[in-house]
Amino acid sequence: MMTEARSGREGHPSTSIEPYAVGAVTSRDGTTIGYRQIGRGPGVVLVQGAMGTAANFDQLARALARGFTVYLPDRRGRGMSPRAYDAAHSIEREVEDLEVLLSRSGAELVFGLSSGAIITLEATRALPSIRKAAVYEPPFYLEGVPLDLIARFNDEIRRGNLASALVTVNDIVHLAPGLLAAVPRPLLRLATSGFLRLDGRRGSGQYAPVRELLPAMRFDFKMVVDRGESIASFKAVDAEILLLGGTKSPRYLKNALDALETILPKVQRTELEGVGHEAPWNADRGGSPEVVARSLRRFFREDRA
Repeated sequence: MMTEARSGREGHPSTSIEPYAVGAVTSRDGTTIGYRQIGRGPGVVLVQGAMGTAANFDQLARALARGFTVYLPDRRGRGMSPRAYDAAHSIEREVEDLEVLLSRSGAELVFGLSSGAIITLEATRALPSIRKAAVYEPPFYLEGVPLDLIARFNDEIRRGNLASALVTVNDIVHLAPGLLAAVPRPLLRLATSGFLRLDGRRGSGQYAPVRELLPAMRFDFKMVVDRGESIASFKAVDAEILLLGGTKSPRYLKNALDALETILPKVQRTELEGVGHEAPWNADRGGSPEVVARSLRRFFREDRA
């Protein structure tokens, strides 16, 4: 495993004001998948995780656009890809969404973050058109998926109790500061209610509102339920895979990368110093997109030198 240091002079990865093209494809079940497109060169599709849309990958996309044509789909249920959640949803539908964009674009390279990384791995196993894929911290729960918490989250969303649902999300993903673990749940709900009111009043700028993204997490947690405990099927992946993660990320995400490193036949791994799970996102969302872009450029260009 290679460890890569974080640059102290990162800033914004690009001052480019090149506009995006916007397009849409229709998935097999009729869902419209909207996407942004920017850059020139070999095609790369960026698959978002939970609580984000294409806008969260803006700076990563612009950093890659100097040498690649970058496609940024909004996954179903959010942004440009509206779709009501259905309990019959499965990871196969998400793979079909990616497949139709790969077919339209001719892209052979894919990057996935978090639940988007699970989709990317599953797609790479199922679709021979993917030549290389990079995944950032897929949330495999090798010691057992927290099904009770996911059921609680789904029920809170069904009842419209978004503040409680957001508190439950942290109980599942463990990405909030550790000090919050000592805060009683009623106080967390109260603080979260205030945050949601503020987000609703002032808006989120270029980003999708939390009230839209939070219900869409049912799609993400379904990925975890479908594939979250077992990684054995990925032994069949023939494409080259880059595993990415940050030194500041939770232990269970590092454990998943450790296990994948022993299973995937053609694998590389890079640990990024000083960053966490949000590293691929824009800098104003806590990310370090240029650090991630450097690893992606190196990996995707390796056999094209």
